[in-house]
Amino acid sequence: MDIWHAVIGVAGLACGLPLGFIALKSKGQRNLDRHIADERSKLDAERLTIIKETEDKARTRIEEHKHSLEQTLQRERDLVQQQSEGLKQLEGKLQRQQSSLSTRENALHEREDTLDAKRSAVDRREAKLLTREQELDGLSEQLTTRQQELDARVKAAEARITEIAEMSRDQARDELFTKLDEELAVEQAAVIKRRTEETEERAKSIATEFVSRAIQRYAAEHTAETTTSRVELNDEEMKGRIIGKEGRNIRAFEQQSGVDLIIDDTPGIITISCFDGIRREIARRALEELLLDGRIHPARIEEVMARTQQEMDRHVLKLGEDAAYEVDVSGLHPQLLKLLGKLQFRTSYGQNVLQHTKEVAYLSAAMAADLGLDPKLGRRCGLMHDIGKALDHEQEGSHPELGFEALKRYGENEIVANAALAHHEGHEVLSAYTTLTAAADAISAARPGARRENVERYIKRLQALEDIACSFKGVKKSYAIQAGRELRVIVNGHVLGDGTLPKTARSIARRIEDEVAYPGEVRVTVIRETRQTAVAR
Repeated sequence: MDIWHAVIGVAGLACGLPLGFIALKSKGQRNLDRHIADERSKLDAERLTIIKETEDKARTRIEEHKHSLEQTLQRERDLVQQQSEGLKQLEGKLQRQQSSLSTRENALHEREDTLDAKRSAVDRREAKLLTREQELDGLSEQLTTRQQELDARVKAAEARITEIAEMSRDQARDELFTKLDEELAVEQAAVIKRRTEETEERAKSIATEFVSRAIQRYAAEHTAETTTSRVELNDEEMKGRIIGKEGRNIRAFEQQSGVDLIIDDTPGIITISCFDGIRREIARRALEELLLDGRIHPARIEEVMARTQQEMDRHVLKLGEDAAYEVDVSGLHPQLLKLLGKLQFRTSYGQNVLQHTKEVAYLSAAMAADLGLDPKLGRRCGLMHDIGKALDHEQEGSHPELGFEALKRYGENEIVANAALAHHEGHEVLSAYTTLTAAADAISAARPGARRENVERYIKRLQALEDIACSFKGVKKSYAIQAGRELRVIVNGHVLGDGTLPKTARSIARRIEDEVAYPGEVRVTVIRETRQTAVAR
């Protein structure tokens, strides 16, 4: 029993030992795994702590570095802003300095121009004073000689009076004074003659100055018309309709209008010929209306001509009113306004008479104002002076006489009527306004470019001005502008400097004074420009 117990014990022990070992090993493994897990947890916790601390340190350093960078950037921005403000201040200062320099340059140019003008005036005055001094020296020598002659004669007279015992002292004195009066009368006549010549010369100079100033104040364009007008055709077949059967339409048209129709082989053109500009214009308008309408026969021609005549009367009156308004002349009779409008269709030597009368009005007013007279009355006289030219195609007589009669008939005053009558020679001049009107009429007719025969001379004068300027060293181009009253000279900036420009301008002006005949003044403007060119490759 005990053996069995022992065997059972040994068997149990034999079975229990492996099982215990296995259980012990399993428990140790679990303890090891638990220990490893605990260590791993600790390591993970430490790793997380280290990572967190590292991230915190990195974040702190990043924030510090970012803050440092922001401060650096702010300092840079402040510095840039300060520099920008400084640049703006410098730019403003430079602009102010440039503006000041420009103002000073303009002032210097004006001062140079003023000095040039004063220098020219001083030169002229010096020349006049030198001439006067020479004249005074000559007069002084003459007076000295005369004084010596008079002294000798007085002494001779005194000796003669002394010798004559029977003459009283009063009689001798009277005889002496009589001889002196006779001798001085000759000298007085010479002095009076010289003063008269000087006065006439001075008056001529003043008149020339007035006329030159009046010319420079006004310059008008003139249109030159011929004795023909042209009407364009869109269809060549219209020529046959205008002529009509056996020429009845063209005969009716010419009879109604008082013009000649010239229909030849020229394609698309019909020519209207007539010396009377108004009749020619009426015919042109009527023909254009007939061509547009297409109905061309004698009855229709008569109807259109009558209507066109009425329209032309209104148009002529409107032209006269516009001309009077333009030159500021009011209160004219309607018939005078109609006559004034007719001058638009009248030419004299290729010069439009209405434009001519307006120019004469302006010139008369300018000269009247310079002389202290009424410029309005001068303007009225100038506007009405050629009114007779609207009648001389219709009535017998010269245009001054016809104008005088028309002005008197329609209530104009005696001064205006006399200006129309006596602005040409042969009639009595009653006022200074007539003389001014005659002068303005001559100025307008003789002004360069006004009439055909003066155009070539006018062009030659402008060419002479440009040639004189181009003959100087360093001058590239020159342009005569404003009817020859200004000469603009372009010089080479590499050849002539700024300091040489005043001398060049004066030299050109002196050459023009010596070589070219011209009315008024010629302003010489010298322009220098420097250009530099570079090529980027």
